[in-house]
Amino acid sequence: MSGGTEAAPDGGLRCPWGLSTEDYLVYHDTEWGRPVHGDDALFERLCLEAFQSGLSWLTILRRREGFRSAFAGFKIPAVAEFTDADKDRLLADEGIIRNRAKVEATLANAKVLAEWSTGELDELIWSHAPDAGSRPAPRTVQDVPAITPESTALSKDLKKRGLRFIGPTTAYALMQACGLVDDHLADCVARGGAWSSSPAA
Repeated sequence: MSGGTEAAPDGGLRCPWGLSTEDYLVYHDTEWGRPVHGDDALFERLCLEAFQSGLSWLTILRRREGFRSAFAGFKIPAVAEFTDADKDRLLADEGIIRNRAKVEATLANAKVLAEWSTGELDELIWSHAPDAGSRPAPRTVQDVPAITPESTALSKDLKKRGLRFIGPTTAYALMQACGLVDDHLADCVARGGAWSSSPAA
């Protein structure tokens, strides 16, 4: 395989990872690489990327509503108030990934972030976005890095501020998902947020 874009059922070229399932196609076309702002929204992505570590993103994507229900919609003040009883509830919840270290990190991170000023998480994360055009558009999946100097710096910054389970690879996945970088392949219809309609029609 070339690792370049491939035609979807509608004829449009897509990043090849987005064609394996309908779930991925919708996520690829409507979410991945689009700018995400807001502390709670970014906290959700931070948490889900941490839970994804070592697993397929599809596993997380298909449980996202379960995660949202279990973690109070990822509202930072609400999750920061979770108790040991809530932790036990989460570890018994089949709608999420029941990994003790990841659950504990999510609760600990919420407590840290609850002490931050409104907008502080958003500002910190986006301060690590590279300059637009600082890297050529990837032409194949082999051109897409797993880690960058910016993601390493973001990871270090978040860890220094007390956050857990956010290594450089997870930080870069966050940057990709939340639009800090546009890693849609050069020929992909979704590059630059150009694709706006759902492919599910």
